[in-house]
Amino acid sequence: MISEEGRLPIPAPDAGAFHLAQGVHYLNCAYMSPLLRGVEAAGIRGIRSKRAPHHIGPRDFFLDSNRVREQFSRLIGAGDPSRIAILPSASYGVAVAARNTGSVRGRNVVILKDQFPGNVYAWMRLTAEGGGELRMVEPPSGGVGSPGRGREWNQRLLEAVDGDTAVISVAPVHWTDGTRFDLEAVGVRAREVGALFVVDGTQSVGAIPFDVGRVQPDALICAAYKWLLGPYSMALGYFGPRFDGGVPLEEGWIARQGSEDFGGLVHYQEAYQPGALRYDVGERSNFILLPMLSEALRHLLVWTPEEIARSCGRLTTPAVGELLALGFRVEEAEWREPHILGVGMPEGGSVHRLREALEARNVQVSVRGESLRISPHVYNVAADMEALLDALTGKG
Repeated sequence: MISEEGRLPIPAPDAGAFHLAQGVHYLNCAYMSPLLRGVEAAGIRGIRSKRAPHHIGPRDFFLDSNRVREQFSRLIGAGDPSRIAILPSASYGVAVAARNTGSVRGRNVVILKDQFPGNVYAWMRLTAEGGGELRMVEPPSGGVGSPGRGREWNQRLLEAVDGDTAVISVAPVHWTDGTRFDLEAVGVRAREVGALFVVDGTQSVGAIPFDVGRVQPDALICAAYKWLLGPYSMALGYFGPRFDGGVPLEEGWIARQGSEDFGGLVHYQEAYQPGALRYDVGERSNFILLPMLSEALRHLLVWTPEEIARSCGRLTTPAVGELLALGFRVEEAEWREPHILGVGMPEGGSVHRLREALEARNVQVSVRGESLRISPHVYNVAADMEALLDALTGKG
């Protein structure tokens, strides 16, 4: 149950707002964000509320949910909170989209090579069982940082779409190396051929601006535990008008009209709640996780993705020149975002040996594919990037 009582004031966007271990250079938000102090406090309040269930009334099953919908709709410029579904994971949201795609017999679904599996397996099943084709758009050879790679990969994505394309399901940035995709251009192409346009925003929404009105996805799915700064096992989804009248993965009682009247739940209803609420996960009124997610969204709305992106850029942009001078490879500026920096190894370099050197200096990053993935947030400072560069050069 969300109330203003007990909430911490929103602090400046820096390390003091988070619980972070001293001496650790955590440049790994794309893996999992640390907890904000206010988010942790909200979770503790939620735990305490469950120990006294006589204080939890029927309206509390809806208040938290409604507030989270409103906050997320503002964050992504969706306008209508009823377009937001409360989900347990990004893969759940993708499965909702796949279930409501319709027939793919003789048609194709376009995705990117090596995109996150939560946005792959549902399309694999749909095309395999429905007689369709799954098109995985490969990047140019040469690896991250190769000249023209980002531009050409974007062009290949657009060229893979044709009159038989049923779905395009991609992300604003590639999760392994941070390559940026021009979603506005992809959306235009999807509408030209009448394809569903599904976006996995897990690795971008919250860290960089996203506007539903500009991108015009049919669905946008975001796990909460990365750039939304929320808890694990929560996700949010925007479902546009093409999903009105669709079939949910489960038939939760709270998704039906009139569910606010607990005494009338035995009067079964055919009609769902409006908009995307039919797609809510069962037991969506989680009295621990929902307050945590709402508190995280409250911070993001005050800090704004624009300012968060600028903060990340102040760290990653200066580092690019030094990385290039050391022989590492980085995507061209036009085709990367400030919050995820994918770094390819120099000739003969080993990303796995490099990871050991980083761990020895308490520098936390990720290895994804053949890339070293660096993903700072507002809690990072120049000293964190200096520790990273020292590890890469063998200093210290």
